[in-house]
Amino acid sequence: MNSVAVLEVPHPGGYVANPVLIKGEGRPLVFMHGLFGQEWGGFLDDLANIRKVHAPAHAGSVDLADLETLDGLWDLLIYYDDLFAGLRLDRFDLVGHSFGGMVAAEFAAMYPERIGKLVLIDALGLWNDNYPVADHLLSTPAVQTAMRFHNLENAAVAEEISVPSEPDKMQAALVKRFLALSSTSQFIHPIPDRGLRKRLRRIKAETLIIWGAEDRLTPRAYADDFAAGISGARQEIIADAGHTPQLEQRNLVSERVRTFLG
Repeated sequence: MNSVAVLEVPHPGGYVANPVLIKGEGRPLVFMHGLFGQEWGGFLDDLANIRKVHAPAHAGSVDLADLETLDGLWDLLIYYDDLFAGLRLDRFDLVGHSFGGMVAAEFAAMYPERIGKLVLIDALGLWNDNYPVADHLLSTPAVQTAMRFHNLENAAVAEEISVPSEPDKMQAALVKRFLALSSTSQFIHPIPDRGLRKRLRRIKAETLIIWGAEDRLTPRAYADDFAAGISGARQEIIADAGHTPQLEQRNLVSERVRTFLG
């Protein structure tokens, strides 16, 4: 098995190079990460067994100065269009989690012919006053953790939320978290709704919607809303999982996604 490579991809917009994580062989797949930073975990290892996986960092999460000229959603989509051109990705499968799910859905709606298959995992991007998305940004770290995970005693969750004991590693982890939350909030706070609902009809990709049954950040009712807006989309509700089902129920989610991707 190949190890995860880091490819520093220059950006023509003058932004800092994006450290794209890459592993695997075969047809290309892009994974867009969630609110709390770029990641490579067991779920992506599972996908890398059947695809060449590219996992970029979100715009602004490497250098906040990049956000000075990324004023909104359209700038963000153009940023990714340029980044994918740099990676020579024309048509590919796209998987997005949380904030990354919102960006993935917007990209698939903007460029419907470029996405082969689309997987949305507990995606942000919609709003309903009857079941509002929780405000993670103004919450304490403990509350944020409770929003992200259903079972804190799950071994994978315990490892994920553990804080490094070495001062240098602890500082690096805190800086990474700060940059990730700051960069994503630029595009979603205080309400993560930029009109995606009316653009879902443009998505042509075969779509799988994965949702943690116990999601306390984006309630599972949003899975129904995404499914209602995307023609032919189907849902998989994952029991005993919160906002990050690919971590809490890795084997099940990996099996569902790999079967869908074919």
